[in-house]
Amino acid sequence: MKKVLMPFMLIVACSWFISCEVDDDSPNFYFTALTAVEAEVPESFEVGKTYDIEVTYLRPNGCTFFEGFDVSQTAETGRDVVVVGSVLTDEDRACTEAVEEVVATLKFNVIYTKDYTFRFYAGDDGEGNAKFLEYTVPIAEESEPTN
Repeated sequence: MKKVLMPFMLIVACSWFISCEVDDDSPNFYFTALTAVEAEVPESFEVGKTYDIEVTYLRPNGCTFFEGFDVSQTAETGRDVVVVGSVLTDEDRACTEAVEEVVATLKFNVIYTKDYTFRFYAGDDGEGNAKFLEYTVPIAEESEPTN
């Protein structure tokens, strides 16, 4: 009896989900670039290691949430970094308008032996051109072994 009842219950449960209609199938959020205000990069990198880079960005209101980083390789060791947020667009959601600084951690793996240049998106200027915070991190000189 239990063997017959379980598949039946599964079919009934699935039909509830299939039969539901959603009036509005449009997304209730969109992605946006957030403004970086500072990044804490190491004084130097060692090849083969992974580093935590703390990025301080502006959260413009209570309906904007951190989603991650968009990292683009611009040269062998050049990286453009954008802090990505999602903004909720639910009409019945009240959002605080307070701007706050928030810190997120970018994990970065060093694979090249040349200095790395990071450009963190810092908003647009008055003419709509992107501004960047730029940091160069050298590769640490390998110390010679002592005998």
